[in-house]
Amino acid sequence: MSGNRLKHFGWGREGEGATEAEISAARKLYGQLFGLDHFPEQAPPPLEALSLPPPRVTIPASLSGFCTAALYDRAAHTYGKSFGETVRGLLGDYASAPDFVAYPKTEADISALMDWAGSADVALIPFGGGSSVVGGVEPRIDHTRYKGAVSLDMCHFNRIEAIDRTSRAACIQAGIYGPALEAELRPHGLSLRHFPQSFAYSTLGGWIATRSGGHFATLFTHIDELVESLRLVTPKGIIETRRLPASGAGPNPDRLFIGSEGILGVITKAWMRVHHRPRFRAGSAVHFPDFYAAALAVRAILQAGLYPANCRILDPQEAANTGAAEGKTAVMVLAFESADHPVEAAMRRALECCADFHGTPEVTELAEGHLAGAAGRWREAFIRMPYLREHTIRWGVITDTFETAITWDRFESFHAHVKAATEAAIREVTGRAGQVTCRFTHAYPDGPAPYFTFHALGRHGALLEQWQAIKRAASDALIAAGGTITHHHAVGRDHRPWYDQERPELFASALRAAKQALDPAGVLNPGVLIDP
Repeated sequence: MSGNRLKHFGWGREGEGATEAEISAARKLYGQLFGLDHFPEQAPPPLEALSLPPPRVTIPASLSGFCTAALYDRAAHTYGKSFGETVRGLLGDYASAPDFVAYPKTEADISALMDWAGSADVALIPFGGGSSVVGGVEPRIDHTRYKGAVSLDMCHFNRIEAIDRTSRAACIQAGIYGPALEAELRPHGLSLRHFPQSFAYSTLGGWIATRSGGHFATLFTHIDELVESLRLVTPKGIIETRRLPASGAGPNPDRLFIGSEGILGVITKAWMRVHHRPRFRAGSAVHFPDFYAAALAVRAILQAGLYPANCRILDPQEAANTGAAEGKTAVMVLAFESADHPVEAAMRRALECCADFHGTPEVTELAEGHLAGAAGRWREAFIRMPYLREHTIRWGVITDTFETAITWDRFESFHAHVKAATEAAIREVTGRAGQVTCRFTHAYPDGPAPYFTFHALGRHGALLEQWQAIKRAASDALIAAGGTITHHHAVGRDHRPWYDQERPELFASALRAAKQALDPAGVLNPGVLIDP
């Protein structure tokens, strides 16, 4: 990762991006899918051409030392990385830009900012690394209720404060980015081993606030399992939970804030359970005659208690799109790792489970199989994929993902229903067929986390409305079929209508009561999870 600043439009940092070969391959893929030789292109305006509304509020002198209204800072903190936000960036629409961006250096700075925001009717939007794909960081506020908005960037909270090797834990500040976190742990032989796709461009505080899903496809799937204790600033004061391996003393306070998406307070640091760095690895790609056969093998592996680090399956079209296979077989990317002992025995037992469902491993040299062949090609495509959107969107291509979870007994009918509903929506909205593919990102003994990708040919001038209609149909379908609106992408503003349907109403009342107790002025991230 370079040291350059994050792009105001697109994925990653300035100077990074898709290669010409990757762009050419994407153009060929979509040309074949939609039967086109040429895509009309629309380019985003450069930063210096953007016209942002002037700040609607004035920062008091006592806060001005860590707040700015500079063009880059406001533009770069306007949007996350959802498709809808990228469309508006392409159009040069920055009407929702924050009035200021705050870069606090101490908890006292945060408290002072909260005190002022509460008295001035200004919304505070925690930014994390800005990698939200669900509208979680955009200052999309009710201007009849709020006089302005400030984006809160925790980049100065970027250190590991302490390491407890005896308990295998570390006290880590919330604004640290993934690569810096791992770089500080590496000399100690330790790793958090939490690697979401946004790893290089997201922060520990963001992972905790959104219940991020990471490296482990099984067992330690979410950041939840790695949190030992939290410290956060709320408008009513500091909260610090007791550092313990476990407790039976009532509801767990950490769980109130993990996944709270910044509506209850701003996380400043956390004690995190870390791991010894793995030394033993084994893996392979396994080919199956179809996606459902591969799913049966995943269920067998998980219910056997094997818990591989990676156990993702790709349907045949997903495998073809990522270069993992030719589109004739479903592919499982299977891997085990350990810091303590060789893992070939567990790997061979998992392959026996795969063989029961006609799975054929691609390599016999299991020690390096997790990086070879289809597994290696998929891994590279997975890491590079986000860089392509800022190019494909210029061609009018609508490509997005949504993820969910469902129990095994309902999976096949659920998958068929959601896929069909999304395909029908693409035809209705765009007037032509598109493509919907599926993979598993995580799996559990009682069910998988299916991750859908859809591709459609949109029309410049209508991309936002077309995407919204497709996403609405897909979300309606997965909620109606019993799934969750999100497995690890969080709720944000984009998922609110379906989250409101999913959660029990009495729980919503309890969450509103917690919001009132901790943030009585309702300034923290309004519109996310609940209305203030």
